[in-house]
Order: sequence, then structure tokens, then C-alpha cells
Amino acid sequence: MRIKELSERVGVSTRLLRYYEEQGLLAPRREENGYRCYEEAAVERVGQIRGLLGAGLTTEIIREVLPCLAAAACSQYGDPDFVRRIAAERDRLRERVTVLTRNLNALDDYLSAVSRGASSADAA
Repeated sequence: MRIKELSERVGVSTRLLRYYEEQGLLAPRREENGYRCYEEAAVERVGQIRGLLGAGLTTEIIREVLPCLAAAACSQYGDPDFVRRIAAERDRLRERVTVLTRNLNALDDYLSAVSRGASSADAA
């Protein structure tokens, strides 16, 4: 599929897809006319990229970890530096999840209190 179709299917701009290519996150093949041609797997890959970026990972880390997510055998599994960096990212994400969960609970508590207050006012 061409870049426009991929863009529409995944809901991101063609500019962002080109950026992912520049960062080494996507590798479309080129047709004779120079147009980018994406395989069906690119739809899932863009989803993975978006999810990892949304989780706060850098494009550098994503570039390194994507091959390991796509294949059972990853050449970097044995590299202690790679494992250490991924573990640090995981720990950072875990802390972020803890903070987000705390904020989510606070918002739930607030909404419950507002709802109880509205119910009390309606009853009066």
C-alpha cells in the first residue's frame, strides 16, 4: 500500500510516517517511480510505534527494541548494555504507571464525590 493509504488506515499523517522512516522505525520498499510501498505488517508496526512513543520511549530505544518485539530471536538479547537500558526504560515506565494510577484514582474519587453531591442536591 502507498503512504496515503497507510496514513488513513492508522490515523497518522504522511509526514509522521516519513519521520518514522527517517528515524529507522519503518522501512518501506521503493517502487521504480520512487513511491513508498508498505507491507500489510506496517499497520501493526505503526501501532506498536505509537504505543511505545505514547508510553514515553524515545525513538532511539524504539528503533532498537522493535526487532525484538517482532521476532522470537533477537540478536541483542545477550547484549548486557541493551538489556540494562531496556530494564531502565521498563522501570521508568512502571513508575509512570504508578503515578498515572494514583492520578486516575484521585479523579475517580473526585467524580464520585461530585456525583454524591449532585444526588444529595437532587434529593433535597
